[in-house]
Amino acid sequence: MPTPHFRSQLAAALLGLLGTAFLVNSLSVHPQDKGDKASATQSKESSSGSSSGASTTQGGAAGGAAKLSQTDERMIKQIAEANLAEISAGKMAQDKAQSDEVKSFAKKMVDDHTKALDDLKQLAQSKGVTLPTEPDKQHMAMEKKLQALSGEKFDKQYLQQAGERAHKETHRLLQRASSRAEDTDLKNYASKVIATVEGHQQMAKDTTRNLKSSAEGKSGGGTGAAGTSQGGSESSGKSGHGKTRSGKGHSSGSSSSGESSSGASSGGTGAGGAASESPSSSGTSGTSGTSGTSGTSGSSK
Repeated sequence: MPTPHFRSQLAAALLGLLGTAFLVNSLSVHPQDKGDKASATQSKESSSGSSSGASTTQGGAAGGAAKLSQTDERMIKQIAEANLAEISAGKMAQDKAQSDEVKSFAKKMVDDHTKALDDLKQLAQSKGVTLPTEPDKQHMAMEKKLQALSGEKFDKQYLQQAGERAHKETHRLLQRASSRAEDTDLKNYASKVIATVEGHQQMAKDTTRNLKSSAEGKSGGGTGAAGTSQGGSESSGKSGHGKTRSGKGHSSGSSSSGESSSGASSGGTGAGGAASESPSSSGTSGTSGTSGTSGTSGSSK
């Protein structure tokens, strides 16, 4: 029969074995749990990171497509209407203008403002703004007036309205946008297009000046020719009516045949000189009227 001391040692040994078995079990099970927990934690963090990244991307996209302020939106639409008006009027001028120089100016307007409008459309799309598709009422009324004109009148009116007046308004609008717009992209667009519009203004002034000089040249040539003709008529008229008195003889600046008959019929009295007075048949022959002095010799007999 085991002694109490032996039993206590046996119990201690059994407890040691149980502790060892428990420790071994813990070492074999817990690493997997820790790995699972770590994997779960990483998965959670990854999911959280993806969600955060998506949220940031969406926020960035929303920020890029943020709508313009009411003032900026109104300005961008007005700029679009100005471009549309220049394109429409330019196309009309290409068909109706009489001057080739005006047609060339109109083509330049169509090309440049079409490009400016395309750039503005891209800007408006990125800001979520829908642009107008036709000019405003004021510009449409201007086009209606131009449509009723033709020839030189059309050329002159087109350069005044679409070339100078409309570009002056557009330039003022772009200046306001470049200095007062809240949106940076709109500011940059306006600053870039201002240089183009200033070039159009100078081109319109040059074309108007050239047309005016050409018209004055044509008018001056016609007046000079008329003045020469009129001066010649007056000169011939004066020479044709020249008269010369000598004694009792009175002879007009008539043709040479009239003067001869005057000399023959003087008969010693010289009265034939007065009787032979007749209208001049040729302005140039009036200078020979001095030959009427033959009446004087007739009276001396």
